[in-house]
Amino acid sequence: MENNETLYTIVIYSENQIGLLSAISNIFVRHGLNIESLTASPSALEGIHKITVTTHSFLHHISVITRQIEKRIDVVKTFLYTDDELFCREVALYKVPTENLLNYPRFEDLIERNTARILEINRKFTIIQKTGQDEAIHRLYTELQQLGDVLQFARSGRIAVTNSEHELVTEFLQQRQRDRNNQGNRELEKSNNN
Repeated sequence: MENNETLYTIVIYSENQIGLLSAISNIFVRHGLNIESLTASPSALEGIHKITVTTHSFLHHISVITRQIEKRIDVVKTFLYTDDELFCREVALYKVPTENLLNYPRFEDLIERNTARILEINRKFTIIQKTGQDEAIHRLYTELQQLGDVLQFARSGRIAVTNSEHELVTEFLQQRQRDRNNQGNRELEKSNNN
């Protein structure tokens, strides 16, 4: 029996329909689950969008939710992953007072150690960008906060690709097309025999 909640990533491939994100978030609300992050973008497949949702849950509970999402007519296919099955990243922006950074003797080391980069620097503020996983983004925030105020902080939702060699949705769509073609051939044979 599961004792601990796990961070799950649900990847939803769908047509780009108005109201779909609202319908998906309502499923989470009905089940009492908080969405940790949500991103939506076009996928590599023409006309298909990719929605990536992360939440903490138990396997049985999140499996039920995944099946409910997949039952929607505008959803092509839904996949459920744990972190070990994905390569994932987020992007964060930190706005800090330039004076605080200039007064820190090892400012360049801080940026380099965190594999961050400076996007903008002026007399009043500096914008720093960090791409990475949750822990690394939070660690840089903590270090910058120790230097003084972090004026603004923003981070993206998770973007992810699977560790598998093939795009699973493509395989699913190819199999669905083969099944449709086979069904059409059977119906054609049946009508020819009558």
